[in-house]
Amino acid sequence: MKSILPKAVRDLSTELNRLPGIGPKTARRLAIHLLRQPRSVVSRLGDTLKNLHANVKVCRRCYNLSEQEVCAICQDTSRDQSQLCIVENPLDVEAIWRTGSYNGIFHVLGGALSPLEGIGPEELTISELMIRLGKEEIKEIIFALNPTLEGEATTRHISRQIEDRPINTTKLGRGLPTGGDIEFADNVTIAAAFEGRRQVQKIDT
Repeated sequence: MKSILPKAVRDLSTELNRLPGIGPKTARRLAIHLLRQPRSVVSRLGDTLKNLHANVKVCRRCYNLSEQEVCAICQDTSRDQSQLCIVENPLDVEAIWRTGSYNGIFHVLGGALSPLEGIGPEELTISELMIRLGKEEIKEIIFALNPTLEGEATTRHISRQIEDRPINTTKLGRGLPTGGDIEFADNVTIAAAFEGRRQVQKIDT
């Protein structure tokens, strides 16, 4: 049955419904909630959304989100430049950084390999990672990908490409449940995973 809500409310609900984790009912509730707010609140939200792309950049070195061409972590020369942590998305960087248990640098892949979703190596920053490894003196790579089938497949894919390089490869150990996302893990769990990281097994070809 067709909705009797005003078109502006329906249009906003449709856009909100596109966001991850927001279903049609939640989208409609949010739209009505915004309608009840003072115009100044809605206007401020609108301005913030308009400025999002203008004020956020992608770090040209690690592909994390940044306000500048190079992110704050990459600019921090006090961090261990020989230890590289590979993650799927910027929220993983934020989660790991917040624990204070890791003092190296990062590389954000932009996701994980998922053939069913049409995500191959070309859709990720794997080639950019290989270029970095050719320029920077990395001694250890820590795979901090989500403990999912896609995360494991991505770890194996990258491991094959770097197996001839003199780089120690490890991945996060105990603490992270299979199928969970790093960005939702608490600080203690992430810290335990870093402390318990283990060698990445060689891939038989």
